[in-house]
Amino acid sequence: MSDQYLDTNVPGNPAYHFSIQPPVRESRAGWIHRPELVPGAALATQYVHAGVQPDPAYGSVMPPLYLSSTFAFKDICTNAGYDYTRSGNPTRAALEEALALLEGGQGATCTSTGMSAILVALNLLPHGSHLISTVDCYGGTFRLLEHARRFYGLEVTYLDLADLVAVQAAIRPNTRMIWIETPSNPLLRLTDIAAVAELGHRQPDCLVAVDNTFLSPYLQRPFDLGADLVIHSTTKYLNGHSDVVGGAVVAGPGRLALTQQIQSVNNLLGTSQAPHDCFLVLRGLKTLPLRMRQHEATAQVLAEFLAAHPAVGKVHFPGLPGHPQHELAKRQQRGFGAMLSFELKEGGAERLNHVLRKLRWFTLAESLGGVESLVAHPASMTHASMTPEARRRAGITDDLIRLSVGLEDVRDLRADLAQALAFD
Repeated sequence: MSDQYLDTNVPGNPAYHFSIQPPVRESRAGWIHRPELVPGAALATQYVHAGVQPDPAYGSVMPPLYLSSTFAFKDICTNAGYDYTRSGNPTRAALEEALALLEGGQGATCTSTGMSAILVALNLLPHGSHLISTVDCYGGTFRLLEHARRFYGLEVTYLDLADLVAVQAAIRPNTRMIWIETPSNPLLRLTDIAAVAELGHRQPDCLVAVDNTFLSPYLQRPFDLGADLVIHSTTKYLNGHSDVVGGAVVAGPGRLALTQQIQSVNNLLGTSQAPHDCFLVLRGLKTLPLRMRQHEATAQVLAEFLAAHPAVGKVHFPGLPGHPQHELAKRQQRGFGAMLSFELKEGGAERLNHVLRKLRWFTLAESLGGVESLVAHPASMTHASMTPEARRRAGITDDLIRLSVGLEDVRDLRADLAQALAFD
């Protein structure tokens, strides 16, 4: 990877070819000093104020929503830092600043969807690269990796990344990325980020990328464990209200050139996130700590309920002491999250469909991370794009049920599961 990857159309890059005259911020009030305080503030304070400072023009407490596609120049080759919204937009820049700070990274770029965030990351790789991926990755990720393998020459190896011996053996001279999803979707398997990053970094120019969608930076910070890139579907917990589709790629601390690359690739692919969607995700970030604590507390109760239920054969949730990587979860995460999956003791389509149809508070729908609880059948929904052979290799059975635990009262959710699991 080159030391510099400069795009003259992306504001903030040293090669940006216009002079910038930013708005002047003048105030005697204390909030003028807030930006310098945010990095050292407590987490809850960071989530409220990261990327969001009173507007220098009129003092708006919330950042203005800049819907303009283009921006007027102040003079020949002189502007206020923005010329065209695909390349840069003040509302999107506020969200990118917030995500970089909360993840502990150098910089970020926000994309139109979670899938386009993955696409941006993959476009960092030179032709003929080899990538190692979590075996039970999200179905859309699998579909994109297979597309890149068939049409663009990407070499892909799918592994259980908990097997460090297998990871080390799989690294080739052309390995340029290790793709970690931890906890994985939908089996909630964990990857020891620090251990895999150490192996990956033995290979020159190999990037270690972590999809942090399931936990958010509030519960897991991959850069602290050696990752180079963090990827999000901001559709999920970061926004938290099931009304936005978006993604983000964050570059690790001190990685200025990598930050320039992800921003440049997002610009050239045309996958930048719309300003209104960025505005909504910024709104969601403010309540993320509160939401995640409640999501997790309810998920723990439901996981313990399911683990003790006679109709349930297996529960996948890192917060259970019986989870094979429970200790790793306690070591590298701040919490266990709110995603879980389970399998019935006696499977089969009839019993599976009975549960999916009987649930009332859990909406049968794809996605996750919203305030409402969702239930999904991975084999026919989120992972239907995987071949049956790939699902078998990953351990995703036809009887697996995935829950995204929302913010409803735990008593209502537990009762809903109880009545759905009654087969008499």
